[in-house]
Parts: sequence; C-alpha cells; structure tokens
Amino acid sequence: MVEQRTPLTRRVKQALQLWLLSVRDMLASAGPVLLLAVGLLVGAYWWLDPQPPRTVVLATGPAGSAYADFGQRYAQALAREGIRVELLPTAGPASSLQALRDGDADVAFVRGGSDDTAEDAREAANEGILSLGALFYEPLWLFYRPAALSGPAPKKTMAPRITRLTSLSQLRGLHVNVDQAGSGVPDLVRRLLQANGLAADAIVTSNMAPEAAAQALQAGQIDALVLVTAPESPVVQGLLQQAGIALADLPQADALARRFPFLQTVTLPRGMVDLARDLPPENIGLLAATTALLTHEDTHPALRQLFAQTAQQLHGGAGWFNGVRDFPNTRTSELPVSPEGDRAINGRPPFWQRFLPFWASNLLERMWLVIGGLIVLLLPLSRVVPPLYTYRVRQRVFRWYARLRQVEARMDEGEGDTQTLLDELDELDRVASQIAVPLAHAEELYALKNNIDSTRRRLLGRPH
Repeated sequence: MVEQRTPLTRRVKQALQLWLLSVRDMLASAGPVLLLAVGLLVGAYWWLDPQPPRTVVLATGPAGSAYADFGQRYAQALAREGIRVELLPTAGPASSLQALRDGDADVAFVRGGSDDTAEDAREAANEGILSLGALFYEPLWLFYRPAALSGPAPKKTMAPRITRLTSLSQLRGLHVNVDQAGSGVPDLVRRLLQANGLAADAIVTSNMAPEAAAQALQAGQIDALVLVTAPESPVVQGLLQQAGIALADLPQADALARRFPFLQTVTLPRGMVDLARDLPPENIGLLAATTALLTHEDTHPALRQLFAQTAQQLHGGAGWFNGVRDFPNTRTSELPVSPEGDRAINGRPPFWQRFLPFWASNLLERMWLVIGGLIVLLLPLSRVVPPLYTYRVRQRVFRWYARLRQVEARMDEGEGDTQTLLDELDELDRVASQIAVPLAHAEELYALKNNIDSTRRRLLGRPH
C-alpha cells in the first residue's frame, strides 16, 4: 500500500508546489498594480470620508409633543442602519433652530415662521443651515371654553350669549395660554393679535407647557390656549375629544394667510377625529405652518441622505391635512435645500439601494467615481501583468543558460577536463529537473534540458 500511495503523494505535492509558484508569480507580477490601486483607494477613502459618524443629535421639542414622537420614530428607523440618534429636547422650534446654529444639534425639526431673529440679521444667522424638505403641516390650534366668551348672561336682556369664537378679537380680556418661550407661539400670537387690532396687553397671557395648559383649560383656570403642533400631538388628540372644549374655526384664515406668507389655510374635515361620533361635526378652517427638517452643512452627507430617506418613509402617507406623497416636499422650504434632500424627494434612488445595506450602498455612492476612475486607470496598466508573469516564469528557466554557456565556452576553449565539465552538466540537469513551471511554459524547460543533453553529447564526442 505504501508503494502505491507514494507516486500519488508525490504528484499531489508537485501539483501543489506548482500551483503555489504560479500564485506567487502572479502576485509578484500584479503586485505593483495592486499596490497602486490600494494606495489610491485608501487615499480617496481618507479624503472623501464616505462613512458617517455612528451618532447624530436630533433636536426635537417639548416632551409629549408631536416632535418628540417623531424623534422616537426617526431614532428607531436609523437604529436599523446602525446609527444612534440622540434626542435633544428643546422648548420648541425656535430653540431647536438655535441649537442647530450653535452646533449643539446636527438635525432639527423647525416650524416655518418660528425664526424670531431680526430680518436684517436672519441671513447671516442662518448661514450654513440647509433644509432636507418640508415634512408636515402644523395647524394653529385655538382651543377655548365656550362658556368663557361672554361670561354670565345679562338678567334684563334677551341678548344671547356668544358661545362660538369666530374672530381673534373676541379673545379680548380672556386668559390665554400661548405656549412656552422658545416655541415660537408667543411671537406668532402677538403678530396675529396686532393684525386684528389688539395690543399685546389686550389679553392675559401665560406660558405653561402644553400638558399643563390643557389641564388648566379643562379645570376652568384659563379660558383658551394656543398650540402650533401636528395633529399627532397627544395634547391635541385629547382636547379634540374633550367635552366642554371647542376648537376655533377662523373665518378670517384666508386673510391672515395673505398677511403672513409662512402660513396657509388648511381644513380639518368633518368626522376626521372620530367618524363614529362625527367629530368634528363640520369642516373647520385652520391656519397652518409647515415644519421642515433642517440640518447644517457640516453634517455628514450620508447622514443627511439617511434622514431625507427616512422622512420619505415616515411622512409620505396621507394625513389629516394632506394627501399621499404631498410630503415631504421642497416647494415650501424657506432655506436652501440640501442636495441629498432634493435627490431623496424629487429624484429616484440608485437601484443598488434596494439590495445593499446602508453602509455598502453609501460607500458605493460616495466612491463610485473613484472606483470608475481606478478601473479606467488600471485597464491599460493591467496589460503589463501578463508580460511580467511570463518573464518571471521564463526567468526561472533562462537563468541557467548562463551557466550552460560558461560550460560550453570552457569546452570550446579546451579548458577543464571532461569529467569536471560532465559533472557540471549533470548538476545543471539535476537543477533543471527540479524546476517547476506551468504547462503553458513547459516548452522552455524542455528546451533547456535538450540543450544540456546536446552539450553533453558534444563534450563526450570531442577528442581527448
């Protein structure tokens, strides 16, 4: 059995040795080209920095607000891509915008019209701030207690009580909560009251948080409250179904929207809150601002792209005030739109994003130009690899021709005795028998052996 396995083992060993030599020769031949390609890729990777940071800060808004809820959704969506979203609670959109300006946040929910910076300084303050698209409407919700509008009914008159708020001027003398400082609502209410001819002191204002204000309204401690938030807000959802609390329908909404370009009119359809209970019992006209997802130009482009794509998933459906695919959009943006936001909203994502994970898709998108340039560069360079490989394999054989020529030269000049020269030829023959070359180059090896044998015959045939 040992005698039968020995030739097979020898052949396997020789085949393995031949394969390893071929791989070594190929690597040595292609090595310079590969090193150049790897060097260029590493340099381009360092320069382009395609992979984003693993942590990003998102400025949301007050606890319990729609912003806070959306922040949680973004955090869950980006966690699936390996990005950790740190949620930064703020007093409201104005505070979120300031956090973005100060570098405390990378991305922020900011409502249109909430920038209270002086108009002449606004452009400088917003330098470097970009929009990833408008996300949703934020209506101005004016909830009130109808019983507070006219007070007790007069004893000696048949005049009916006023139980329906149809104009902001009817708020005169009432206690109205206008949300917290930093939310942008106090400044908005001031401007709306001025448009209705009311001075700032025409109403009694307070700045309670939305949850506390809702409880105070239900307890009769305040007469009305103003919120500017998405309908997903738990406070709004609760007040819309609360008995004894009404939502103001503003007939002057169109006129106010003309005066304030960042506002527009929307309609809360009848039955939208609860179809079974027919809430509300009629269409209600509201004013609304548009909330955008803002970022800074220093935020990594891959993160901007990921947030914009996530916005497509979270805000692309139909809502209380919009149809399918109305949001996100770039039509109502007050700031320059980021290229990543514009591409995600108005363009078509590359096909490979449907098949590759985020990190691979992002790497390909950021590096495709470099990879394409490398391919163009390496195609002509790769043509030198086969000649180099052939040269290395042949050099393994041709290097021994120098010794063979020395033996022939000494033989022709009559130097050295025949036995010494024969011993050198035998040594050359032994070395040639141990040379391993691919079958494609076996011809050179056999030519060397034939030349050694021919020289041996000449040596044996010369006269002594």
